Formats: sequence, structure tokens, C-alpha cells
Amino acid sequence: MPELSQKKIVRIIARLNVGGPAKHVVWLTSGLQDEAYRSVLVAGSVPAGEEDMGYFAEEAGVTPIYIPEMSREISLNDAVTVWKLFRLFLRERPDIIHTHTAKAGTVGRVAGFFYRWLTPATLIGRPRACKFVHTYHGHVFHSYYGRGRTRVFLAIERLLATLVTDRLIVVSAQQRDEIGNAFRVGRPRQINVIPLGLDLSVFADRASRRARFREELGIDDQTILVGIVGRLTEIKNHQMFLNSAARLKGGPMRFVIIGDGSLRPALEAQARSLGLESDVVFAGSRKDPEYFYPALDIVALTSLNEGTPLTLIEAMANARPIVATSVGGVVDLLGADRGIAVPRGDEEAFAAALIKLAGDKQLRYDMGARGHEFVQRNYSKERLVEDIKHLYRELLIPEVRVSMEFQGTRINER
Repeated sequence: MPELSQKKIVRIIARLNVGGPAKHVVWLTSGLQDEAYRSVLVAGSVPAGEEDMGYFAEEAGVTPIYIPEMSREISLNDAVTVWKLFRLFLRERPDIIHTHTAKAGTVGRVAGFFYRWLTPATLIGRPRACKFVHTYHGHVFHSYYGRGRTRVFLAIERLLATLVTDRLIVVSAQQRDEIGNAFRVGRPRQINVIPLGLDLSVFADRASRRARFREELGIDDQTILVGIVGRLTEIKNHQMFLNSAARLKGGPMRFVIIGDGSLRPALEAQARSLGLESDVVFAGSRKDPEYFYPALDIVALTSLNEGTPLTLIEAMANARPIVATSVGGVVDLLGADRGIAVPRGDEEAFAAALIKLAGDKQLRYDMGARGHEFVQRNYSKERLVEDIKHLYRELLIPEVRVSMEFQGTRINER
């Protein structure tokens, strides 16, 4: 196989806020620092009301380059961001520009288009040699914005996929079908399925960690504790979680919401209006998943839209059974027997699934064990890094033609 001399990777994400994408880009930046690759991570600003995960990058030995003007919301600052990214590309001379999340994917690829073509060599048919990769951790094609705004974003994504993208990465087979077929973004051969990965070693010896978080909450070991983990934002639909909890008030279950965000005051008010003061605990943001997951008996997810939720992979790494709305890559994660999937927004079905799991200890154990085995086999951080290296090699060395197009399907079928 041909050798690959050291190549420069510039990786861009809109913001390092709490969530799976921030961990994902840090692991990749850290993992692609060797004789073959040198990686730079570029990030925007984290808005007020969201927790900054810059500390996670520092702990991994990654020092991001920050562009303060790059944020989630659309503004005139986007033009400044494009200019700053263009200048950064001129300085760094990347072989691959890899963008993550919607905003970074837009400004990064627009700046990359200018970088590729704004050179005198273009006049003789030799634009700058640079490959472009974009990863969809989720997408904004439904449930985020109104119909008109969504159509604009979809048109932009289709244009960018055509003009300035060599590979589109999706994190599940279901997401490939949704983005490629339902929304017609990109060409089939352009889309690669590369599932997420995480540091599974963090969750070793989980049984010994069960008691600490429960003691902190004042919950005994016999009470069924149901937890939901994630930012308190509209797309996560915590309102559904609280409404489902209200259906089960006074039963054998207690509920904990782990995470923070702009909706916390409204959600706390909703909990009070439903009479859930004694049933639901708002635990805020936590930096100790190795302790709070083992304390949970069931992990819940009520999202309206997802890519592949890292929180569910972490739950399965801790052998926790899951009840989740069947959105995005959730379907691929849970399969037929690794959790219970319910229709999006169906509070009655969600509550019924919680009752079913709460009343059957053996079912909880069996689902947890199957999920744990599945994650250990398919979702390690090391596998993620190797998959990305393989994709880069395929892009940079024409002789390498091993396709990864159907990897996500193979994982789903195991």
C-alpha cells in the first residue's frame, strides 16, 4: 500500500459546548497526531446559557484555535468568520478541511471554496489541492426551524455538497437514508457511514460506582431511578419527559434530569405545575458520567431529532436499558432488542415502556447486557480514529479504493 507523508488536517466545529460532537472532534484531533497526520482544531464561541467544554480539549492535550465570531446563530459575523478561516487556511495550508455541525460546515466550506480557487494557478487549471469532508452529527432539516428557513438551509447544504465537498460522513445507516434519500443531499458514493466512538475505559468497574450519585440524591437502591441526560433545549423535548413522569407520579419510580440550559427555569416551572416536586430532581450539568450512569436503572431520551446520541452509547456502555424516541440514529443503536423505541412525541407509549422496564428486572438486565456487548464491539474511540484515517487515506492516495460506504449497515446487522 502506498505510503502517506505527513498531512495537515484542519478540523472545524461551531462551538465546544456540552455534547457528543465536542468530544468527537477532540478525540479525533488528539488521535490524528502522528507521523502521518498533524491536526489543528478550530472552534467558535459558546453562547451564554451553554456550558463550555474547552476543559475537555485541554485534558486531552488539544489547544483549539478560537474564532469568537463563529457561533450557532446566523449574523453578519459569519462573513468575518469566513474571512478569518480563509486566512487561517492560507497560513496552515491544509490537505484536508473537515467540518462538523451545520454552522461550521457552512462557513468552513465557503471559506474552503475561496481557498481552493482564489490562487493565480487557477488560471492554468491548478487550484489549490485540498480535500473537503463534512460530518453530520445530526441535521437541521426538521424540528429546528420553520418551513421557509429549513428550505433555505437544505438548499445551501445541497449546493455545498455539490460544489465543495469530497465526502459526507453520517453517523448511522438510518441517517444516511434520511439525508441522502429523503432530503437528497449529496450523491450515494459521496456519503460514508462512520459511527461514533468513545472512550470505553472510563466506564470500567461500573458496579462499584452505583451508590455515590444515588446517595447524593437521597434515593435508596430499591427505587427505580429513570434519568435523561442532555442539554435543556427545545430539540431534546424534556417537556415530554416531564409529562410522561406525571403519568407515573406516586409509583415506584423517581426521575432525574442531568444537564443544563436555557430552558431550565421553564422546565422547573412545568415540573411544579405537574406536582412533581417530590418525583423529579434537576441535577444540573455533571462532569462525572462514570458515576451517574451506573446509578440509573433506566436511561431515557425524548428528542425530536438526533444523529446518534452519545448519551445512549454511554448508557449502553454502562449496561443501562433505554427508552427513547425513534429518531435519527436511535433506531440503529437500539436494534430490535437493545432498548425500547417509541414514536416521537408519544407520551403514553413512553410511559408504558417505562412501566414495562420498571416492572421486569430480568428484562432490564438482558437489554443492558446486549447493549453493553454491542457498544464494546462497535463504538470504541480507537475504531473511530482508524475509520477516519482510512477515509483520509482513501481521499489522499488515489490508489486506495477500499470503500466504507456500507460499514454502518454491517454494524447495524451484527
